[in-house]
Amino acid sequence: MDPGDTYTHRDREPAVAGQFYPANKDQLSHEVNKLFAQAVPLGNWNMVRALISPHAGYVFSGKIAASAYNQISKKTNYNNVFILASSHYVGFRGASVYSRGDFLLPGRNVRVDQGTAQKLIRENNLFTDYPEAHGQEHSIEVQLPFLQHQLGDNLRIVPIVIGTNRIDDIQEIAAGLKPYFIPENLFVVSTDFSHYPSWDNACKTDKLTAEAILKNDPEEFLKIRQIIKERHIPDLATPICGWTSMLTLLYLSAGNQQLHYHLIDYCNSGDNQLYGEKGRVVGYHAIILEEIPDEKFQITRDEQKQLLAVSREKLKSYLNDTSFSFPSAYPPLFDRELGAFVSLYKRTELRGCMGRFQCSEPLMRTIAEMTIASANDSRFLPITADEADELTIEISVLSPLKRIHSIDEFELGKHGIYIRKDFNSGTFLPQVAKKSNWTREEFIAHCSHDKAHLGWNGWKTAELYTYEACVFSDNDFK
Repeated sequence: MDPGDTYTHRDREPAVAGQFYPANKDQLSHEVNKLFAQAVPLGNWNMVRALISPHAGYVFSGKIAASAYNQISKKTNYNNVFILASSHYVGFRGASVYSRGDFLLPGRNVRVDQGTAQKLIRENNLFTDYPEAHGQEHSIEVQLPFLQHQLGDNLRIVPIVIGTNRIDDIQEIAAGLKPYFIPENLFVVSTDFSHYPSWDNACKTDKLTAEAILKNDPEEFLKIRQIIKERHIPDLATPICGWTSMLTLLYLSAGNQQLHYHLIDYCNSGDNQLYGEKGRVVGYHAIILEEIPDEKFQITRDEQKQLLAVSREKLKSYLNDTSFSFPSAYPPLFDRELGAFVSLYKRTELRGCMGRFQCSEPLMRTIAEMTIASANDSRFLPITADEADELTIEISVLSPLKRIHSIDEFELGKHGIYIRKDFNSGTFLPQVAKKSNWTREEFIAHCSHDKAHLGWNGWKTAELYTYEACVFSDNDFK
């Protein structure tokens, strides 16, 4: 909050009821129900992480907004809905998070997660408590009846109005929101598209802008926006009014190969037969961001058996100084560049464990090399040929590393953790959780302290990565 500002509870009153949507509770419910009846039906999506919805009067854009929100299953239970809007009325540095009360609608209210809102303000320089930015701003308010229709009493929002148009500020705002950009939260970008060109120019312009968004690349989005501006399309004021909010979402989603944008519906105000005019229109898109989960990381029992055989033969050839050759026929998996760890046990005693995360070699060669590295693990005496028949081999094949920005994304027992900062790094395999009985926080703190040598709290300023492991050993085939 602003220095010296005294906090007072203040619910945000409706600003555009009776203008953009009905001011009567029953009439509003009737209107929203009618719009959802016209909307594009729910698609077969995995998880909707975000959506882009227009914020014009319902008579013009309501059906498009309903099509966007209709892609959220009513069975979905989000912790919070973060609504990003670009200020229409007030210019200021950063973003204003409404944190003083709830948002009121005709005959009802929408809960604001004031704790999260205030936490954003405390922990980020560009997030402010500036209620005036929300006073007349319609772009958040008009989203709420659609959200209430889909999420009901479970709806809780974090309303954010962006007042800056500086790219570096937008990047910093996105960085502040990154810990909250998780599957448990929904992000909504409130924006219309082209403003005031002719009907045919709006269709062409809005198609270009939407195609840039679908590429999930903020630089491509900025490039296309600039190209459109340089075309000097008659009467075009902007290709997308909420471009700073859209750019914020793109900075959050870019680089994640599991996230995909989908175009759901489109029209412009000229399509309205009663009130629309073709010579001067505003465009409206409904777009969603879907998360498609990775295919479950699995290795067949036959593949496990073959990898153990490669490791065993490589170990024997090394200890006995005899020749070794890889099998001439093997599954395609063995050519994938996957990380792997090889652990050697004498009865229950660990005799060596070495591995790699990111490899430029086929998995089969990595297994062979890590077998020899484990036999010479500097923490133990070198393994001798006399021990070979007493050793149990355990292999952990790793899925690709995934960068996380909150330990809420880490699942104890399922994920391994890899911590990196400057020249220090360390890891715990997923199976360490079963042997240690640590909590999630203890697991990560021990890895930070014991393995990465960053101290108990060093992980808080380090890069965190998760991975999954398919773990198998000789004991699985006895």
